[in-house]
Amino acid sequence: MLVTGGAGFIGFHACKLLLGRGHRVLCVDNFDAYYDPAIKRANAAELSQHPNFQLLEGDIRDRDLLRRAFQPNVDRMLHLAARAGVRPSIANPQLYFDVNVGGTLEILESMRQYGCTKLVFASSSSVYGNSPRIPFSEDDASAEPISPYAASKRAAELLCYSYHHLYRFDISCLRFFTVYGPRQRPEMAISLFTDRIRKGEPVEMFGDGATVRDYTFIDDITAGIEAALQRVSGFAIYNLGGSRTTSLRQTIAAIEDALGRRAIIRQLPMQSGDVDRTFADISKARRELGYQPNTPFPEGIRIFCEWLTRTKPLAAVTP
Repeated sequence: MLVTGGAGFIGFHACKLLLGRGHRVLCVDNFDAYYDPAIKRANAAELSQHPNFQLLEGDIRDRDLLRRAFQPNVDRMLHLAARAGVRPSIANPQLYFDVNVGGTLEILESMRQYGCTKLVFASSSSVYGNSPRIPFSEDDASAEPISPYAASKRAAELLCYSYHHLYRFDISCLRFFTVYGPRQRPEMAISLFTDRIRKGEPVEMFGDGATVRDYTFIDDITAGIEAALQRVSGFAIYNLGGSRTTSLRQTIAAIEDALGRRAIIRQLPMQSGDVDRTFADISKARRELGYQPNTPFPEGIRIFCEWLTRTKPLAAVTP
């Protein structure tokens, strides 16, 4: 199994699950500096303790690296590598399209060249933009993404379809809805909020707190990924979400409850590129993949806060 971005948050958990199921995993990761590369290197070091894990360090835009990655026994792959983040994509759209679209094109071309015909591609709920249709369905047009990041993910989905059409690749695109849990990226809202509440620092709340997200616990996401890898056939797009919504204020309150500490809130204007809501219709994934999210949001937050407290004791993060 070839996994790109396997040292990241979702990638680590996906690789760990696949290794536990008896797969051999070749991970490609470039350890870029979008957030502290030491976090990803620690993830890769833990995965490397498994005898069936192999790491190939490099960029998915490097054709020579991909030549080495696509060994004769790679019959399917999980493509998670991407430049993440809505707000940073507004400042540097060229980089996002270069990595997320150009990099995906290099992956698809390498698949064609080396005979790999099955792909599971990590997309994003951001492709829906501010769709008026709730909950978001895979049948929606998804034609109005409101950030370069979202547009790059939608463009990559369309590339995947074209390669399915031209070369009969079996491809499933998974639209992830706000994934959270242990090892979550440090710049994501739940990580930032939790860290600042623990330290007694102000939490920056953009808008009035009424925006809502469909949060999805990492174990539910990896179960969906595994099902997609097992059943990938033809071309399909699937929402992987919790199919429940939680407001920004409710999110902060859940973290407060899990930590037993109150937040100091600093209210700021809404940020460009942020959507008002996400809400997944998961009926297709439930029907075709057997996908069923099982982790209620308060329970997932409790697990995350316990992990963060255990791995990053407060004494180590305060002066």
